[in-house]
Amino acid sequence: MQSNCLPRAERIRSLKAIRRLFAEGRGGFVYPIRYMALCSKVSEQEPNVQSKCRGVEVLFSVPKKFHKRANKRNLLKRRMREAYRLSRKGVVEKLCAASQELDLALIYSTKELHDYKTIENAIRKILEQVSAQL
Repeated sequence: MQSNCLPRAERIRSLKAIRRLFAEGRGGFVYPIRYMALCSKVSEQEPNVQSKCRGVEVLFSVPKKFHKRANKRNLLKRRMREAYRLSRKGVVEKLCAASQELDLALIYSTKELHDYKTIENAIRKILEQVSAQL
């Protein structure tokens, strides 16, 4: 049985990686989520590229500017994580097959509190757009 969890290794944690993503990445907007994506090749120094392919590292953000209450920000981040977790499979397989890595930032950019279906459709469209650019 395949695990559908989103481990810590698949999240962007370093400030250096975040700065590089926002400086060099390409972005877009699919209502209600803005995204930044940066694709890079896996370094060829490692002998076994397939085992070292990390696929996608992702960052989820809900600005305090739009949602002052922490419980609303946490709710929106949970919805975005769940939608991403369930629809990431195709992109990860395509990246590993092409021996590429992707850094992706998903930023909720509206003041309205949308339901899960709206967020899921937006993230699915974002992943389709990013995989088409590979």
